[in-house]
Amino acid sequence: MSNTQHADNITVAMARFINDGERVFHGVASPMPAIAIQLAKKLHAKNAVYVSIAGGVDSTPSQFSSVSTADATLREKAVVEFPLSDIFDLSARGALDVAFLSGAQIDGQGRLNLSAIGSFDEPKVRLPGGAGSAALLPSVKRGILWKTNHDKRGLVDKLDVVTAAGNTELVITPLAIFKRADSDDRLQLYATFPGVTVEQVVENTGFPVEQHENYHEFPPITDEEQQLLAAIDPDGVRYSEFR
Repeated sequence: MSNTQHADNITVAMARFINDGERVFHGVASPMPAIAIQLAKKLHAKNAVYVSIAGGVDSTPSQFSSVSTADATLREKAVVEFPLSDIFDLSARGALDVAFLSGAQIDGQGRLNLSAIGSFDEPKVRLPGGAGSAALLPSVKRGILWKTNHDKRGLVDKLDVVTAAGNTELVITPLAIFKRADSDDRLQLYATFPGVTVEQVVENTGFPVEQHENYHEFPPITDEEQQLLAAIDPDGVRYSEFR
């Protein structure tokens, strides 16, 4: 499957998990979530509220930047300015419904590592740090994580460093979607994308994989969704996450 198809699958999956009326935020380096929010608002979640890291509420960007996720275009047509510091307060008050976040490593409990590969004191790789994820993931109602690769280095049984932990509900990868189980709060295999087998997911996942009780094959992207993606993101900025 091409990276183009992976990006479309992940973006559409993100959009489908946004509910009408929810307040939704994404972090830095997040073209796919930014586009997914616009897609959801044009389909089933017209009353969702987009809170942008660039500082606007319910903006409608005319284009997306592959260079900066704090680009001024993310504030276009915003109904009000809303600084990043207020987003943390919003989440701490229990009023932020969804935050899209990612990490270099994600474990079977939905915790993420953005700090270091190897020991924190003497890392093999020093990562950029958690930014706001350590504050948002424990306080947001639903954390939706994503990765652009699906392998045992990124989906691990044990994190090298726990940067953030908390309310992860879903993890979306090029191969599959994991969902937190009600029984023990561990991630379970919720869906596989078209053409992907359960065996492929197990083979490429570092933590034990159990199937969710509602496991299914992800419904293919509809013609309407594909047409709207092309209209929202004609420059294909969503594909930049795979370059």
